[in-house]
Amino acid sequence: QVQLVESGGGLVQAGGSLRLSCAPSGSIFSFYAMGWYRQAPGKQRELVARITKSGSTNYADSVKGRFTISRDNAKNTVYLEMNSLKPEDTAVYYCNAERGFESYWGQGTQVTVSS
Repeated sequence: QVQLVESGGGLVQAGGSLRLSCAPSGSIFSFYAMGWYRQAPGKQRELVARITKSGSTNYADSVKGRFTISRDNAKNTVYLEMNSLKPEDTAVYYCNAERGFESYWGQGTQVTVSS
């Protein structure tokens, strides 16, 4: 069973920064892609950013230029650097890992941005 351990959420003022971390129980190289999704109250879960094994990335339009996804192969960890945070970024953020037809999820970490 794959486990994704997330950390780094919290409360921050608008304009501030946070960095989320996600460490899988298996090797990061065993996954085709890893990403971050978020779900705000009353809304559907949405893709925030995704990075493939080859390093290709894609972002939601709402976070382009503010968020950066990266991977540290030596630390077996994927990061989401979030800058210039806005109140509308408030949500539970979930780490996701894809392997074949399987998709794995972390437990979620709360990010709250105050105005």
